[in-house]
Amino acid sequence: MKNYIQLLIVLVFMTGSIIGMAQDVVLTGSEVPVTATEYGQIRGYIHNDIHTFKGIPYAQAKRFEAAEKPAVWEGVKSTTMFGPVAPLLTPTTSIQDESEFVFDHDWGFPNEDCLSLNVWTPEASDTKKRPVLFWIHGGGFTAGSSHELPSYDGENLSKKGDVVVVSINHRLNVLGFLDLSSYGEKYTHSANNSILDMVMALEWVKENISNFGGDPENVTIFGQSGGGAKVNTLMAMPKAKGLFHKAINQSGAMRSGILEKEDTQAIASETISILGLDTSNIDSIQKIPFQVLADASSKALQVVAQRMKEAGKPVMGFGLNWGPSRDGVDLPYQVNSDEALQLSKDIPLMIGTVKNEFAPFANMRFLNASEEDIMEHIKTQYKDKADDYIAAVKKAYPNDTDPKDLLDVDTMFRPGAVAQANVKSGLEGGADVYMYLFTWQSPVFDGKYKSLHCMELPFVFDNVALANQMTGGGREAHELADKMSSAWINFAKTGNPNAENLPEWPAYDKNNTATMHFDINCEVKPQLDAELFSIVAGN
Repeated sequence: MKNYIQLLIVLVFMTGSIIGMAQDVVLTGSEVPVTATEYGQIRGYIHNDIHTFKGIPYAQAKRFEAAEKPAVWEGVKSTTMFGPVAPLLTPTTSIQDESEFVFDHDWGFPNEDCLSLNVWTPEASDTKKRPVLFWIHGGGFTAGSSHELPSYDGENLSKKGDVVVVSINHRLNVLGFLDLSSYGEKYTHSANNSILDMVMALEWVKENISNFGGDPENVTIFGQSGGGAKVNTLMAMPKAKGLFHKAINQSGAMRSGILEKEDTQAIASETISILGLDTSNIDSIQKIPFQVLADASSKALQVVAQRMKEAGKPVMGFGLNWGPSRDGVDLPYQVNSDEALQLSKDIPLMIGTVKNEFAPFANMRFLNASEEDIMEHIKTQYKDKADDYIAAVKKAYPNDTDPKDLLDVDTMFRPGAVAQANVKSGLEGGADVYMYLFTWQSPVFDGKYKSLHCMELPFVFDNVALANQMTGGGREAHELADKMSSAWINFAKTGNPNAENLPEWPAYDKNNTATMHFDINCEVKPQLDAELFSIVAGN
């Protein structure tokens, strides 16, 4: 009997290994059917029954000019590797050991010719119309790429949900936003070229995604951090209307407005002055080395920011930086204006944040601090409101017991999400809004990163195994990933995230404030941090 049990155990392990080996088979070359696009034929590869295409050109552009459709190619283009990423203003030359381990960055290789996208699909044919999830990476409007984190891989989400996943690279920072509109007609759109790149990618989806088994009439845009801000920007953009049908904003609902034209033109004028150019030789700006351009434009941002402060104008967000602006052409409205809200009134929205966001990084100096030191810090910061602050944090998160938990609650990202949800859900006849808060905390490095910014991404994409340096892996993490990815898939399919393995998730409004808390045990709760936000805002 003992020998029989041992043999059975061996067979079970062998069966699991065989199944795993079968899943790891990669089909390439002539084993993979050719897929047609409007611009030529492509061939990717197949892994785990998912057809994967990487680095597909969706547009081409000259520096500071609006993107155009890519050139048609002959033959079959191989699309098995991610395309170039937009250049960083400051190249990464060193590694921050521990945090880089957690995020497991892939910085890619930079090139200004970076307008490409990636597709994951169960079937690259037009025999079925599947929902399309269109992923927009974070990194503010200055950095990031479609493959910088292992979480972004679309294979598992595509396979699990029978959906098509698309992710994109686009122009960033000075290349995407330097406003040269007063220096010639070809630069008319330069203030918002980065956002127009995304519109071009969405147009590519509309024109081509049916060949990949996707439904161009059921496209959900979703993004995190800067990607969430890009989602909001596209929702406020008339040129993007009709190209997507649902939206998900993850940790990207900043409440500050976008720059006005007088500010973006001032930044451009200062950049040009630093470069020693003028209207007579402005086109040479298209040829100077990128790093020279990056250094000059970064100095210009500092100069203009100081002028704005001296004039009493607000310098928004994290400080004056690259991003979209109200140019009167492509973005005629402030993103939070009534006009913009009406433009996206019929778009269902899922919106939320993670519990701690950047707070664990900001408060790292208190990692081993005593309770006495932490309380002293709170008293110094909040003075006569210190006791109210502590009570408000404990009301919002009654199960937290570590003194440092009092410092690590996010009050930067979530207030914007709540404000946006309140306004959008109050639009008469508007589409539904669903609010979430991700509160699961990672155990890696003794739990000090908690629900860090980006922590929900492996769960949304069902990529806990790929991102186990961030999540720590384990059964509970995989179970939560199953629940969250199901919610995202269902929202993409129907505009409603409710799933069998979750409690009933009502649509949000400012009266019920229904918020899904994603944790080991998922619960729907009303807003519990209103008092906390009020105290922090008044401090």
